[in-house]
Amino acid sequence: MARSIVLTAAVLLCSGALFSAFVPAARPVVSAPKVSGTTAAVTTALIAPQAAFADEGAVWIPALSAIGAGFAIGLAAIGSGVGQGIASGRCIDGISRQPEVADDLRGVLLLSLAFMESLTIYGLVIALVLLFANPLIK
Repeated sequence: MARSIVLTAAVLLCSGALFSAFVPAARPVVSAPKVSGTTAAVTTALIAPQAAFADEGAVWIPALSAIGAGFAIGLAAIGSGVGQGIASGRCIDGISRQPEVADDLRGVLLLSLAFMESLTIYGLVIALVLLFANPLIK
């Protein structure tokens, strides 16, 4: 025990970590007035349309379309994944409680999974339209 304490102290003293741990207090920094999230969102919403129709070289619409495509496919996949997980779990619970209705539950489960997956495909279609056939770009 004493040996480990001595070795730890030696390593700390040799590396200088003991003395570099003490950092002087930072001087107060005068910051700009704080802006709430609502104010920033409203300002962005007011500025973005004018910036999107700027002169040559404006990349706002393609950039925002790419972000929108990412959100479309991401939210569709997350929502569908959660829904499919819940439905599959409930189906397994139902089959474990009443094994005699397993065939009926399996058929209903597969049909409902197909409908849930179609919503993900709609999100993919929206993302592809925003990326490759964007109606907002002239």
